[in-house]
Amino acid sequence: MDGLQVPKCALARARRGSILGLFSLGLTSCSGVLNPVGPVGEGDAKILIDSTAVMLAIVIPTIVLAFWMAWHYRASNTTAEYLPYWSYSGRIEAVVWSIPILTIMFIGGLIWIGSYQLDPFKPLPSKTAPIEVQVVSLDWKWLFIYPHEGIATINQLVVPAGTPVHFSITSASVFNVFFVPRLGSMIYAMPGMVSQLHLQADDPAELWGTSAQFSGDGFSDMQFQVRSVPDADFQNWVKSVRSSGATLDQAAYTNLMQQTQRVPPSTYKATDPQLFDAIATQKIPPGPGPEPEAPGHAGREVSTGGKD
Repeated sequence: MDGLQVPKCALARARRGSILGLFSLGLTSCSGVLNPVGPVGEGDAKILIDSTAVMLAIVIPTIVLAFWMAWHYRASNTTAEYLPYWSYSGRIEAVVWSIPILTIMFIGGLIWIGSYQLDPFKPLPSKTAPIEVQVVSLDWKWLFIYPHEGIATINQLVVPAGTPVHFSITSASVFNVFFVPRLGSMIYAMPGMVSQLHLQADDPAELWGTSAQFSGDGFSDMQFQVRSVPDADFQNWVKSVRSSGATLDQAAYTNLMQQTQRVPPSTYKATDPQLFDAIATQKIPPGPGPEPEAPGHAGREVSTGGKD
C-alpha cells in the first residue's frame, strides 16, 4: 500500500502545480502578448504558440521516455535486456541527430515566415490611410508627436481603433526599446537613427506600453498609457488637446531632455514641425545625462510644462 500512496501524492502535487502554472500564465496573458488586439500582436502570439508546440513535441516525449526507462530498467525487472558493452547504435544516432535537425528546421521556418510577414517597415494592408506618430525616447519618458495634427503628448499615446499607425522612432539619449505588448513588435529607439514600425489596434481598448531595455535609474517607471478609441473620439481628443496648454518648441524640449522619473501624462497644443528631424539628425544634441546637483535630477518628479 505504501508503494501505491507515493505515486498518488506525487501525482496530486503535479496536478496542483500544473493548475497553478496555467492560472499564472492566464493572468499574465490577459494583458500581454497572448491577448493581442491587432494584426501584428496576433502574428507575434501565433509565432510564440507555434514555437512552443514544436518544442513541446520534443520535451514531452523526452520526459515520458525518461520515466519509462527508469521503470523498465529498474532492478526488479529481470527481463529487461541489458547491454553494457555496446559502442555504437545506428538507430540511437539517427534519433539523436534527426530530432534536433527537424526542430531547428521547423522553428527556423516559423521565424523566417513570421519575420517576413511581420516586417516592422512593411505597411499594414488597410483601406484607411495610416496616422503618423513620431516617437522620441527620453530619460525616462516617452514623447509622442502627431505631425499632421500638430500636437504632442508625454507618456500618453491615443490612436483611433481600426486605423493603422505608422511610427517613426528615435532616441534623444541612449538606446531604448519601444514596446506595447498587446499590439506587438518591440523595436529599438536609437540615437541618430529612425526606426519604422506599423501597428494597429482593431478594437477600442486600454493598453500600456513600456521600455523593454534597461536604460538607467528611471527605467522601471518608463511606461506610457495607450488608448485605442473610436475615430470620432480620437478627433474630439485632438480638438481638446489643441484648445489649451503649452507649445512644444525647442525651449520646451530642452526642459524635457532633463533626466526625470515618474513623469505624469501631459499634452502640448502645438509643436515645432521641424523638431523630430532635428532630434533624429542630432542637430539638437543628445540629452545631458546625469546632473546630480541640478534641479530635476533623476529620482524627483518634475513637471514637463505641458497640459495634464
